[in-house]
Amino acid sequence: MKKLKIRTGDTVRVIAGDHKGAEGKVQRIDIAKDRAIVEGTNMVSKHEKPSAKNPQGGIVKKESPIHISNLSLIDSKSGDATRVGFEVRDGKKVRFAKKSNEVI
Repeated sequence: MKKLKIRTGDTVRVIAGDHKGAEGKVQRIDIAKDRAIVEGTNMVSKHEKPSAKNPQGGIVKKESPIHISNLSLIDSKSGDATRVGFEVRDGKKVRFAKKSNEVI
C-alpha cells in the first residue's frame, strides 16, 4: 500500500493548474489513482438524469478529483504551504510540517 503525505481532513492549497491558489479541505482520496477531492475546488458541471434523489435532473456543479502532486498542505501555525516529513517521536511515527517543525 502506498503512503501519501496528504490525508482526508487536511487543509490544502492547489499549487498548479486552473484552480491554482484555491484552498479547501480534503474530502476523499483515491490512493490507486493518486487523486483527491478537495472541497470547493476543481468544480465541474455534470448533466444528471431525473431520479428519485434528484427528481428535477439538470446540470449539477460538483468537485472533480485533482492529482496529489498539485496539492500542498497548509501549515496551521503560519498559514503557508509546507512540505510534509515523517519521523519517530516518542516511539511513534508522526507527520510534521517542515516549515514549522510542528506535528500535524
